[in-house]
Amino acid sequence: MSARVRTGTAVTGVLILLTAGCSGDEKEAGVAGEQAEAAAPQVTIDPGDGNVKALPEAGVTVKAAGGTLQKVTLSWKNGEVSDAGTMSADRTSWKSRTLRPGTEFQVTAVAVSPEGKTTTVNAGIATQKAKRQLEIADIIPRKGEKVGVGMPITVTFNRDVDDKKAVESALEVKSSKPATGAWYWVSDKQVIFRTKNGSYWEPNQKVSFDADLAGVKAGKGTYGTKDVGRDFRIGDSHILKISTKKKKAVAYENGEKVRSWPISAGKGGRVVNGVDTFLTTSGVHLTMGKENPAIMTSEWMGVDPKDKANGGYREVIPYAVRISNSGEYVHSMASTVWAQGEQNVSHGCVNSPPKDARWFYKWSYRGDPVVITGTKRELQWNNGWSYHQMSWEKWVKGGALNRTVTTG
Repeated sequence: MSARVRTGTAVTGVLILLTAGCSGDEKEAGVAGEQAEAAAPQVTIDPGDGNVKALPEAGVTVKAAGGTLQKVTLSWKNGEVSDAGTMSADRTSWKSRTLRPGTEFQVTAVAVSPEGKTTTVNAGIATQKAKRQLEIADIIPRKGEKVGVGMPITVTFNRDVDDKKAVESALEVKSSKPATGAWYWVSDKQVIFRTKNGSYWEPNQKVSFDADLAGVKAGKGTYGTKDVGRDFRIGDSHILKISTKKKKAVAYENGEKVRSWPISAGKGGRVVNGVDTFLTTSGVHLTMGKENPAIMTSEWMGVDPKDKANGGYREVIPYAVRISNSGEYVHSMASTVWAQGEQNVSHGCVNSPPKDARWFYKWSYRGDPVVITGTKRELQWNNGWSYHQMSWEKWVKGGALNRTVTTG
């Protein structure tokens, strides 16, 4: 490694030599003094000065011998300067994080000896370019969004991730109030974070997601090119509990009951491949979005909306809150008020009185739990955002690192 070294002011040491006389008369035979310059610390940088094909995933390592590191910085041509890295406990070595591919930068390291002698070393380095770039195509929730206590974090990449361990290691979730969660890869392009079964986010707090992907090797020739962050807020705890047997919905805010109303759920009676598609699914749903109005038709079951004889329909539904991907909503339905609280007559949705549906529409956040009980049709874990339907043990194993995450 070639390096430019700048040395500070030397510290002198005095060497005193004493000799003893052989005669009975003690007298000083001689005192010799000479200046001995204290050694300056040695600093090495890896990769070294002039390296133009440094591996982004390897980062930079700086070591000091005969002294300790005082400061290490990385400076890019655009003026950005960073001192982020991991310093050893004895301050004799420093390790950077991964480096952006296809960039030039300078490393500056300063070390000092026990006698105060300083050494400064500079090295100019360039990282190799990425043949393929890994980027984040989408993050849910939205920036600054206020969401429910059940809200998952969904990260979608622009391409398949081969080295999921390396990428997952670069993902970090922090919250003002501690939570236990885990990542789960639903596909090669998408990974989801949720809290542990039986617990949700604590209400009214800030959550941040950071993906330190710059320089992370996701596959052969594939690197992350930039870091991405997302902040959002958890609002009040909103939980809606629905009993299809009692035909009743009860809303809770921060553990306190705030409203209840009669409902009419799925009537059942249409079995396809052993599944009664007209039954409302039982399980822990999460609210996914709002539509006012929502256009609902019989096309989802292969029936022309104009074919009334075979159950065809097309309806414009106000104040609809989606709770699954299979077409389930909590929504207003004036035409079934007669049945609400008495009889289940819907195609699987939760029909509500107009005034209560409007209240729920305005009150709810995305990510609010909607817990439905009373039917024989179980909600599948991948039907919408129904991830709490999967056992915690299986969810944790679905992460590349097979570990839980504490966010506090």
